[in-house]
Formats: sequence, C-alpha cells, structure tokens
Amino acid sequence: MNYIETLGTKAKACKTELANATSAQKNDALMEIAHILRRCAPKIIEANAMDLENAVRRNMTPAMQDRLRLDEKRIENIANACEKLTMLDDPVGEVIGGGTRPNGMRITKIRVPMGVVGMIYEARPNVTVDAAALCLKSGNCVILRGGKEAMNSNKMLTALMRQAVQTAGFDPDIIQLIEDPDRGIATDMMRANGFIDVLIPRGGAQLIKAVVQNATVPVIETGTGNCHVYVDESADIDMAVNIVDNGKTQRPSVCNAVETVLVHRDIADEFLPRMKARLDEHNVEIRGCDLTRMILGVRNVVPADPDDYATEFLDYILAVRVVDDMAQALEHIAKYSTGHSECIVTESLFSANEFKKRVDSACVYVNCSTRFTDGEEFGLGAEIGISTQKLHARGPMGLRELTTVKYLIDGSGQIRG
Repeated sequence: MNYIETLGTKAKACKTELANATSAQKNDALMEIAHILRRCAPKIIEANAMDLENAVRRNMTPAMQDRLRLDEKRIENIANACEKLTMLDDPVGEVIGGGTRPNGMRITKIRVPMGVVGMIYEARPNVTVDAAALCLKSGNCVILRGGKEAMNSNKMLTALMRQAVQTAGFDPDIIQLIEDPDRGIATDMMRANGFIDVLIPRGGAQLIKAVVQNATVPVIETGTGNCHVYVDESADIDMAVNIVDNGKTQRPSVCNAVETVLVHRDIADEFLPRMKARLDEHNVEIRGCDLTRMILGVRNVVPADPDDYATEFLDYILAVRVVDDMAQALEHIAKYSTGHSECIVTESLFSANEFKKRVDSACVYVNCSTRFTDGEEFGLGAEIGISTQKLHARGPMGLRELTTVKYLIDGSGQIRG
C-alpha cells in the first residue's frame, strides 16, 4: 500500500461518520477551527515566515510572495470564513426533486457528500483551510496536497485543524495533508481510484493541465484566469479606469485578476492615457498592440504578441489591444479566454446584453470588477475553486457544488413487468 492509499484508507474509514454528522456537529467543528486559528495566530505566522524566507531565496516574484503571505488580518479573515460557513444552510440531505410515479413508487432526490475529496493546489495556504472547512460542512473527508512553497504553513494549519475537529468529536483523519513533496505522490493521487472520489486542482495552467491529462480519478477542472475587460465606445471613462485598476492591481496574483484590456477604437485616445497614468502608480508593465503603442508612446509599451494575449500573468503586467468594435472584442475573447471571468464597461444596454449573451465564460460582468468572482463575494461562503468546466459545477464552487445526488425510492411491493 503506497502513501496515498494509506491516507485514502484512513479517510474512507471515517467518511461515513462524517457524511451522517448533524449540521450542529459540523458547525461546532468549524467554530473550533476558527477559535484555534485565532488563538494560535503567532504560531501560524512563525511557520509562514519560514516559507516566506524560502520564497525570497528562490526568487519568487513579489506578487506570488503576497499570495503566500499570512498575517494577523488574513488569519482573521480565514477564521471569519469558517464562522460564516456555520451560518449557511447545510446542503446534505436537501431535497431537490422527486415525485410519485403512476405505480405508486415515491422517488426523492437528495444531496449527499462526494465522499473523499482530493485537493492539489499551489502556494496559497489559505486554500488549506478553505478546502478543509468547505469539505467538513458538506460532509466530505479531504486529502490536501499543497505546494512545497507553503509546506511549513500548511503543516501548521492542518495540525491545528485536526486538533480542532478532534476536540469537536470527529476523527482527525477527516482532514489529512500530504507532507511529502515528491511529484510521484501527486501522480499517485491522480490515480487513486477507490480511495479518492473526486480530485480538484487549483492553481496555474500547468498544474491544472497536468491533473486533467493524467488523472483517472474524476476531476473538477478549476480555472486559470485569463480574464478580460472590454471598454466599449460608450463607457464611462472614470468607471473604466477604476475597474481596470482594481482588476489588475488590487491583487494581481489571483485567478480573477484582469490580464487583458480591450478598448474600442473610438474611445482609445481618451481612455488609454488615463488608464496608464493610474497603472503607473503600481509600475504595471503594459504590453500592447501597434495602435496602443502609438497612442501611449512606443517607449512606454512593450510590443504584444499572441502569447501575451494567451497568458495568465499573475503579476503587474497587462496586455492591451485596441479593437474596431465589440464584434472584434468578442472574437478576441473567444480565442484567448480560459472561460473564467470577463467584463464589459458600457453605458449601452444593447451592448451589455449582447456581451452577456455571447461571452461563454463562467462569470460575465457589466460595469463591475472581475475581482468579485469569489465564493464569499457571491454569498457562498469560502470557495474551493472557480470551475471553468461545464459538467457538474461552473463558477465559484461552494457547499452545494461539493455534493452529488442520491435517489431514494419508497414502494409497497411494486415489481417491473
């Protein structure tokens, strides 16, 4: 039995107990997690500091270091997210359909847990708690495989959560962390049929592609975010500048950050200089088309190539293209989008409605930042990821997306003729 099978066996041994736990029991465990995170914040920050020191030695970009960093405020936000989950309806056992057949059989369709959820993710230690908390509330055991960059943070967070759920009366093995960074173990995890019921990768394009191509366990594909803002000819300039600035600079290392701005030709001369002036405050590098370079000055804009328009930068870099009309913007988005989040800034109701109809992404915005693609912002509590696929779940994945269905059939001796 290999390492993953050992963890999977432990998870399977306690998944039935968790699946049948009451909402009150699960909420008590979530409150215990929130309490211990607050109480042990100094220990978490100390462990995180070791990861940050290693990140500096490995020349990790400032944006990615920010993604890795934990401080008192972020720990408080993580604890708050656990508490907010206790206030959300428990999806387990929810009746979502059914009826009585002509032969008298009563059919009831209900939500039930997936069972054992595997998470493979990168250097974001907050995901360790978000994933565990969501799985707990939805009645699932979880096996976590975070990036080696956050290993010290993840070990501390997992140890504290295991202690908390045990205090609440659960087997600590409902939450397990893979502590060996060997890539071969990740491959074993992708093929752990019979031990892991569903696998959720969360991270960059290479990670997600590797999991999707190699896994035999069912996968929910979460998104790389090559997100776009299209500034229409009727856009409010101030609004457009604010939306682009927020989408690019508020937190550039996350999947809902803006990576490409498309600008209608008729508004480009006015909009682009004002956008650049705002982005210059954050030293954002602009990679633009020929017309963008002509408007902003060739020395101020790096020439963009097709790879730039296809890239999720996760950094202070923005691709820009001037387009002739919305049709060209839609064509660009259809070609380069990863299906995550796209926005139009416009004062035209027709343009807004056409954009919403024609853009095939999980989240389509009119006049607001793509940074809102987030489980908590959507009222789902914490999220386990943003799904960019179309089967089972799409967009921010909350509690209901971590359940499957069961049909309950009650009869009185009916047999099929």
